[in-house]
Amino acid sequence: MIGIFDSGFGGLTIFGDIERQLPEYDYIYLGDNARAPYGNHSQELIYEYTRQAVDYLFNQGCDLIILACHTASAEALRKLQQEYLPKNWPGKNVLGVIRPIAEEAIRLSSGKKVAVIGTQSTIDSQSYIREIQHQDPSIAVIQQACPLLVPIIEEGQIQAPSTRQILRDYLESIKEAKPDVLILGCTHYGWLYDIINKLLGGQVQILDSGRIVAEKLADYLARHSDLVKKSLAEPQRIFLTTDDNKKFDRAAQKWLGREIKSQIIKLT
Repeated sequence: MIGIFDSGFGGLTIFGDIERQLPEYDYIYLGDNARAPYGNHSQELIYEYTRQAVDYLFNQGCDLIILACHTASAEALRKLQQEYLPKNWPGKNVLGVIRPIAEEAIRLSSGKKVAVIGTQSTIDSQSYIREIQHQDPSIAVIQQACPLLVPIIEEGQIQAPSTRQILRDYLESIKEAKPDVLILGCTHYGWLYDIINKLLGGQVQILDSGRIVAEKLADYLARHSDLVKKSLAEPQRIFLTTDDNKKFDRAAQKWLGREIKSQIIKLT
């Protein structure tokens, strides 16, 4: 079974693409909506919240977990992989989203200029700068923190006029820098893809994070076929949230195109 974890609704944009590409596996999706957004918390608290989610999903029978959250990937993944898993969950693994997306940005950036928008924590961590420039030091990376966007999306205010104005303000420095690739450095931002594309005049390649992560996961599973077994019966789809499950279900139906019934759980 594969677990997919995000601080809220945003990871559904990743889950949808993973499910379409790899429908033969069992999945548990966990959104910690009650404590979103993660991007405004300290690194220590982000790690602790992520560790709790990892423990919960492994205890539910997951063999592999995808951190479909840029903030958790930036602030918790390395410590989990290097310190926590070997001691507590040997033989299991957790993967993040930053490396595969950075690799795709490098591949597409003919002009050697990549922009990143993300939560305050993701931007402050400089994870994308490190990852991109480690692989290609010639690429310039422009960053912009967008701390208001996750609360806006979680509250369903995507189409509000104020949202477009907030986005316009956030993207001003990006437009001035004229990058050829834009990384949406938070899975929530996929809900704003069309608005961002229009505000940038369709002149910037905006990375489809879900497709990228799904393709990289398919490659990973092909190379580690013994880690996660394919379902022998009807594949399971379990959705969990730490907050209002009716609100979560409405968001999931909008993104996945089908009705789902999530369960409320508590992380400790």
